[in-house]
Amino acid sequence: MNFKTLHDFDVSAEGGSASGWKDKRVLVRCDFNVPLDMNGSIVDNFKIQQTLPTIQYLIDKEAKVILMSHLDPENTGFVSPEFTLEHVKDKLSEYLSIEIKKTDDCIGKEAKKQVEELKNGEVLLLENLRFHKGETDNTEEFAKKLAELGDIFINDAFAECHRAYASIVGIPKFLPRGAGLLLEKEIKNLSSVLKNPKRPFLVLVGGAKVKTKVTFLENISKIADTIIISGPIKQEMEIENIDFENEDKLIFPLEGLEDLDVSDKTLGIFLPKILEAKTIIWNGPFGRIEDEEFQKGTLKVANAIIESGAFSVVGGGSTVEFLNKEGIISKFSHVSTGGGAMLDYLSGDKLPGIEAIED
Repeated sequence: MNFKTLHDFDVSAEGGSASGWKDKRVLVRCDFNVPLDMNGSIVDNFKIQQTLPTIQYLIDKEAKVILMSHLDPENTGFVSPEFTLEHVKDKLSEYLSIEIKKTDDCIGKEAKKQVEELKNGEVLLLENLRFHKGETDNTEEFAKKLAELGDIFINDAFAECHRAYASIVGIPKFLPRGAGLLLEKEIKNLSSVLKNPKRPFLVLVGGAKVKTKVTFLENISKIADTIIISGPIKQEMEIENIDFENEDKLIFPLEGLEDLDVSDKTLGIFLPKILEAKTIIWNGPFGRIEDEEFQKGTLKVANAIIESGAFSVVGGGSTVEFLNKEGIISKFSHVSTGGGAMLDYLSGDKLPGIEAIED
């Protein structure tokens, strides 16, 4: 890894570990883009929970912690009350057992004032970054305004590292920069799979949108021993006339590509391959898991991965949410917070967010 971690800032600090952070305003880019229900309440807290170690670390080191994130809106540049980070603030307060302060805007005089009033060990959450178009447009002006709020920038939003947004790639131009504990963990685990996988090495690609997974499939097929493909992905491959160099490694459903769940006949082919694997990457469900009646196949795939004892890496928002609801998420070796970012990294692509914090 060519970037500084939280511990590297400690080591480089004169006078001991705590002095590297004490009195410093630390801007932490998190990914609190969590799923919401119709009432705006949080459906799944996984992403919030995964960033807690970084936040707690900085609290313990007596830093002034300033958190920032976006939440959902596709159309940016205006305030959408239903996408306020108020519910995120409440969850953070609950998990960290401290009061979390929050701004009404992520930039401006009032936000600056609240930052100036922060004491060591306190946490301030900035309002949704995407309420400003400068975030997704990656304007230097917006990045500068955010950077003015901090002394050090820490990226802990792996799931957003494939996006060239102001809070991801703009701020690091103006501040000392590094990676949070979550981002560091993501890179370590994903790198280990690419560089030294135990074999047999199996990849499972579910869901749909094959066009977003072509580069990943091409790259990972050079390394993996077997790749299991979902029915919808296979259908799209046929419609789009997509061929792969190592197509002999691909295994498809035996029947019903359009089915909303995996058939028992197909599971009879999939499950033995899963059970004999030593390294497994899984991205995307194998059925319409939002409907309970079509969850059987995905659940059997999940339980087979657990039973295999393989080093397992799982990613993709709907898959992670499903595993969390089933109460089995902790049984996987590494659950990535990023679906698209995970695929891009495993495709061999350079992620803008990683490049931005590299030395």
